[in-house]
This record gives sequence, structure tokens and C-alpha cells, in this order.
Amino acid sequence: MSEDGERRRIDEDHRRVHNWRRWGPYLSERQWGTVREDYSADGTCWDYLPHDHARSRAYRWGEDGLLGITDRECRLCFAVALWNGKDPILKERMFGLGGPEGNHGEDVKELYYYLDATPTCSYLKALYKYPQAEYPYARLVDENRRRGKRDRELEVEDTGVFDRGYWDVIVEYAKAAPDDVLARITIANRGDAPATIHALPTAWLRNTWSWGRHGEGYDGKGSIERVGAASVRISQPTLGHFRLDAAGAPELLFTENETNLRRFPTRNVERLYVKDAFHEWLVAGRREAVNPQRVGTKVAAYYPLDIAAGGEAVVELRLRDEPIDDAFGAEFPGTFKQRIAEADQFYAKLLPATLDDDARNVSRQAFAGLLWGKQFYNYDVPTWLRGDPTEPPPPAGHQHGRNSDWTHLYNEDVLSMPDKWEYPWYASWDLAFHCVALALLDSDFAKRQLKLLLREWYMHPNGQIPAYEWAFGDVNPPVHAWAAWRVYKIEERHRGSADYVFLEKIFHKLLLNFTWWVNRKDLTGNNIFQGGFLGLDNIGVFDRSSQLPTGGFIEQSDGTSWMGMYCLNLLEIAMDLGRVNPSYEDVASKFFEHFMYIAHAMNTLELWDEDDGFFYDVLRLPNGSVQRLKVRSMVGLIPLFAVGTVGEEDLARLPRFRSRMLWFVRNRPDICEAVAKMNMLGLQQRRILSILKAERLRRVLKVMLDETEFLSPYGIRALSHYHLNHPYVLTVDGTEHRVQYEPAESTTGIFGGNSNWRGPIWFPLNFLIIESLQKYHYYYGDEFQVEFPTGSGNMMTLWQVARELSKRLAAIFLRDDSGRRPLYGSTEKFQKDPYWRDHILFYEYFHGDNGAGIGASHQTGWTALVAKLLLQIGEHDS
Repeated sequence: MSEDGERRRIDEDHRRVHNWRRWGPYLSERQWGTVREDYSADGTCWDYLPHDHARSRAYRWGEDGLLGITDRECRLCFAVALWNGKDPILKERMFGLGGPEGNHGEDVKELYYYLDATPTCSYLKALYKYPQAEYPYARLVDENRRRGKRDRELEVEDTGVFDRGYWDVIVEYAKAAPDDVLARITIANRGDAPATIHALPTAWLRNTWSWGRHGEGYDGKGSIERVGAASVRISQPTLGHFRLDAAGAPELLFTENETNLRRFPTRNVERLYVKDAFHEWLVAGRREAVNPQRVGTKVAAYYPLDIAAGGEAVVELRLRDEPIDDAFGAEFPGTFKQRIAEADQFYAKLLPATLDDDARNVSRQAFAGLLWGKQFYNYDVPTWLRGDPTEPPPPAGHQHGRNSDWTHLYNEDVLSMPDKWEYPWYASWDLAFHCVALALLDSDFAKRQLKLLLREWYMHPNGQIPAYEWAFGDVNPPVHAWAAWRVYKIEERHRGSADYVFLEKIFHKLLLNFTWWVNRKDLTGNNIFQGGFLGLDNIGVFDRSSQLPTGGFIEQSDGTSWMGMYCLNLLEIAMDLGRVNPSYEDVASKFFEHFMYIAHAMNTLELWDEDDGFFYDVLRLPNGSVQRLKVRSMVGLIPLFAVGTVGEEDLARLPRFRSRMLWFVRNRPDICEAVAKMNMLGLQQRRILSILKAERLRRVLKVMLDETEFLSPYGIRALSHYHLNHPYVLTVDGTEHRVQYEPAESTTGIFGGNSNWRGPIWFPLNFLIIESLQKYHYYYGDEFQVEFPTGSGNMMTLWQVARELSKRLAAIFLRDDSGRRPLYGSTEKFQKDPYWRDHILFYEYFHGDNGAGIGASHQTGWTALVAKLLLQIGEHDS
């Protein structure tokens, strides 16, 4: 084994010596039901291309498959297909409910786990659990449609289908060279009797030729043809030639990656061999469905496998750019052995030795999910709006509907996804949190992701960062600058050098976005900001992104605080750049003063409630009257995030900035009095910039750390438990608007109803709370202590509070004293079965009282932050 094989590959890719990242898990888990595949008049994407159509219709903008891989431009794809002999369809992709079908919105109804991955994807491992009994497709659809918002979802594990035997399908990939990918599929019979499974590992070319277009991204039609008993030659115009070898003696099946026009007659053309041919050949028994000439653009190696109870079978394939005499000789298992050892070595260096085996397992699977979450994403909005020459023209409603004001947007990149099934599209604020965790593994990729969303073909000409494909114009919290600064500092710590070029480039683009915020979201010019839903979906009394039933507008504590935090992030960046280029000192002064005005407005206008010791949103009505919306929610905790410290040593390097700052402090006491005092030195000669002065900080923390309010055994709730018995009610024109504590799924349909900010625990904001407490401690030190929990008499420093919150969040995933993981709640199979209990799902959010996982089950994007917290806990312990 090499000294450090994975880090060597990262370095070679960074220096462009070898293209180790060309192949990866960039294949989506769901392309159907997405906005970019939707050409309907009214934007009903779940209906336009549902799961039932996916096997038969060629995708326009991407591909999907079961635990598959593809190249970074998604030209050649590889994935696994399965059939248990009972299902009505061939299992080629993950099944789930569309938004209108689920009682809590869209949801994948499959069980699969990302078990391991390295940054260059030189080793990948995942597990899919496939029932031996008929998959309960109809029951899952019918029962969830019947259930209401107050009912829990019916999950596939609830149907009992896994109690009658199932298959563990372990998919592994290892790279012998940048263009030499080995695939090993191990299928284990977890039933009590012998059984047969049909495995069809499949390779295909993305259809870029059927749309009547030419130029970049529209390659001519390639081909896949048999060149040996179990070998094919794959030719793609821009990727070149590859060979796929399959071990053993499988039957090779060929067809075209083209729409089945018999099912969907959009053109007056006859096609004999189409996308769903392998389903027709195997499940329907139509042997004529595959091409007897053994040529096409899609191929499968067919393995019927009879496996004894408790036994297993292994299928091996190899994809490489040049033929090899002995594709499955000693080198094949040797490569897997070496790559696994190198992965172990990589994580042994990353994870502190003080972490126990369970914590290391959780961390490693969190990182694996983050790396498996990379996906090729293609969306050319103007072309999508116009439609294609060979397809029926889109209806008028499509051309002037969703995203029609984002005609500059052209995306064709590998991006970090929140969840490759539930959210198979980038979301800008999710991605910011992904990058902080990714920086621990692969800072180059994290930096590229952050820069990408600010490029001209992503960012709107007016400076807005695209939110997500459902509505690029929605407004997410402005956390891009925070993420850029954190990634920069993480890389500096790990590499020992600072990437000033990255920081300077991204700073200039962030200035455009900051200007957009100031010009668009401060309606009255008083440094109080709006912003809409700001990623918190249903947290408010109203849908904050829509016209209010009362008229007027909402001045938002969270929107204003996010802008305060944005100022401080840009201030930190400008100060760091100012050490190299003094011209940035003037820019630093601008952000210092802007922050002071925002902090002053937060503390002197109506957002702060002196009686409650808490921040609220304010409703400004058309008649000029003002009403506080007294909902105790995360909205009132976000002001904690606007905090930073500046050391005297830092100021000494920036004399012009220091002079201007001190002038402002001396000459604008009207502004500075309401803000944490800059003229008082704290721990280690630091000054503090914060919306909250010490007394107000204590009052907010008293509420936040109260177990009858925000503090849960598993972190900080998004809404106070107080509202369980004291709902906030506002009646407008006879209509009651109510906010009540709901620790699990949402009972409202706001933003689709598949997420809930009215009680559960969310990792991204908990992470920022922890980081903010650490920053306050940098200034106040050990002398500033608070009760934890409130009313307990147990006094802690803010650093200790941050550590305890970290432990509570980590405890969601770790086995407790009884061996149970809170995230799996009462699901006994997940808690006790040795084939299940150590496989971790990283949910979107967690039950506010018992920590059970809720929402998207593979939200390893920002929930991977648990690995960052575990690293911090381990480093502190060591």
C-alpha cells in the first residue's frame, strides 16, 4: 500500500496530473418528477413525468439509476437493475411518492445506505435492501394518499415486506486508474430459504442526440456493441472509447436509450428497441424487445442467481478506456483490497483516535453520504423554455411560467445535492453547509462549489444567487460568505497555507450579492430587512414569501440578523485580504459601519420585546400600525449568529481600518450604545461585534436553554415547546392563522408540507448556534456563565454550553446505554437486527422531543455536519 494513496490522488487531481475525479457517483437517484424534465403548462412536474413513465421515456436533462456512477458530464452511465421474480416492474431506479401522493409531500420509499467513499471516488460502497416478496408499490401509494397531515407516513419498513426475506445488495467501485473502474456487486440472501434474484448491471449513453440540437452538450449518437462473449465496446463522440467486461458468462442484452413511442406517441416514428426493453424482455417475457444484432446505446449483463439461505453471490464488471487481457485476474481483488486499506488510512488520519468505534462509524457514513451526494446537474433555462425542435412545442403557460426570468441560467456541472432522491437539485443555502463539511475532506471541491454558484451562468445579473430549481427567485439565507470564510480557514488549518486568490475572487462576487440584498430587501431604508421564507418554510404565521392577507409587509428579525451576520462575514474577509492589499481596509470599514447600523436598528426598533427578552418579527400594516408576531421561534435566535471578534493584533496590521473604527466608536455614541461595546477589550485583548449586548445575550439564552422552551435532549428546537399549550393565534378577516408546536411532521401544506420548522431539530441552525456560542466565549471567557439547563442551578461557560449542545446533537445518531439510536425511534428492526442497526440514515430534521429522524432520509448534505461536531468533540477530548 502506498504511504497515503488517497491524499496522493487528491494532490494529483489538484495539479491536473491525473483526472481522478472524472468518474464518480454523479448519477442521480431520481430524474423523474423534476422541474427540468417538466414541460407542462402549469408546472405540475410530478404529473408530467411520474415514476411509472420513467422506465419508458428518455430523459431530456440527465439520468438516474440504482447506486450508479457516471462521468462528470454524464455521457456514459452505469448502475444496477434487479428483479425478484415477483415485482410488476424491473427495479432500475428508486421508487417513492410524488409531492401530491404523500401525506407529507414527496418521499423515497426504499431503504439504501451510503457506507463508504473517498474524495476522489477511488473507493465507493453502498447498500440497497431489496425485498424477496413483491414490492408494495400500490399499498404505499394508496395508504399514504388516504392518510392525512396529522398521520405519520407509511414507510416501506412498516409494510412487513422485509420480514419475509430480502436481499442485501452491496455495490462497490474501485479505481485501478483514472479511467479504469472496477465494480463488485455482492448479493446476500437474508431469507430463510433458497431464492432467485435476477441481476442486470447496466451501462448506457445519456440521450443527447434525439432533441434536434447541436453544439455543446449535444453530442452525436454513440454506440455500444458486443466485442466478446461478455464484453462490449462503448463509443461516445466526446468521451472516446471504453470497454466493459462482465465476469462469468452472462447473456448480454442490447437496446436503445430512446422513448417507447408505443406508450408515449409524441412522434410519428417507429422504434423497435427502446428504453424499457429490459423490463419487457425479463418481466413481460417479450424476447423480441431486445436487439438481436447486439448493438445499441444501452446494454445489460443478465445474471440469474440462485442463492441459498444465508448465502451470497458476487458479480464483477470492469469499465476501462483500453482492453485488458485478464480483466478479472489477481489485480481485480487486489485493487479492492488496496483501495479499502487506503480509505481506512485516510479516515484514520482525519478522525480523532479518541472517538469510539460507533462515533467513527457514524462519522464515516456521514462523509460517505456527503461524497455520494455529488450529482451531474444540467439545466439550460432558455432552451428548456423554448422546447426542442423534435418535440411538440411547450404550451404557452410553460414558456412564461416557473423560472422564466432566469434566462441567463445554464448549469452543466457536478454539484453537491441535499438528497439525490428527495432534492436532486442544488439548493444554495444547503450547499453552503455542505461545503463546510466537505472542506474537511476535499477543500478544492468545496471551493469550486462556492465559486460556481456565483458565476455568471448561475448568479442573476442583478446579483441574486439562485435558490433551487422549483423557484430560482426564492430567497435563501445569505450564508455564502460565511461558508466561504469557513472553508478558507479550514483549508488554511489543514494545508498550512491560505488561498488568497480564492478568497479575493469570491469576495468580489459576494459584493454583488450583498448589494442585491440591500437594494431589494430593505424596503424602508432603515436597515431592517425582509426576505420572505428564508429557508424556514412554515415557521411563520403566514407564508412569508406570499402577499400577506393583512396587506403591508413583515420586518423580519431573521432577515435582519442574517444581514448583520453577512456584514461581519464580509468584514472578516476584507480584513484578511487587507493584510496583503491595504485597499481592502476601506471596504472593511464599510462593512463595519453597515453592521453597526443594522445592530442599532435591531436593538432600538420594534423587533426586540423587553418584557419577553426575545426578538420577534413585526407586521407593518397599511395604516401605519405595527404588531409584533409573538411566536417564539428560531427567528428570535438567529440574532445570535451576528457576532464576531477582532483582536488588537489584527487591528495593528490594519492601521487605516483601526483608525476609522475607533473614530466611529468615539463619534457615534448614538449608534454604538445599543450594540455590544467595541471599546471594551475582552479575553486576550479582543473586541466584540454583536447584535446582542451581554444583558440581552443572557436573556435570549435563558429562553433558548429552557427545557420547557427550546432545549431538547437532542438539540435546539425550531419552535418553543411553550406553543404546544399556548399556540399563537392571529385572526384576519374571520380566518384564524395559528402556529402551534409540532415536533414531527408538518400539519400544514406550506411549501409542499414535506418539511417542518414548527418544533423539530435542524442541524444547520444548531451548528450556527454552537459556533456563535464559541465566538461569544472568545470574548467573554470563562467569567460569563449561564444556567444549563435554565433553572437547574448548573452554571456553564458558553464554550461548555456549545460542547453540551454538540453532544446532544451527536447523541441522535449514537447508541445510548441500552444500545438504541434515537434517530430510529421505535423501529425495532433498525435498532436490533445486526444487518440493520449499524447502517445510518441522515434525515433532513429530527423529532423535537425524542430525536427520531423525519423528512428526507438521505439529507447527508447538511446533516453531515454531525461528523464535523464529532471531530470537534474528539479533538477536545484528545
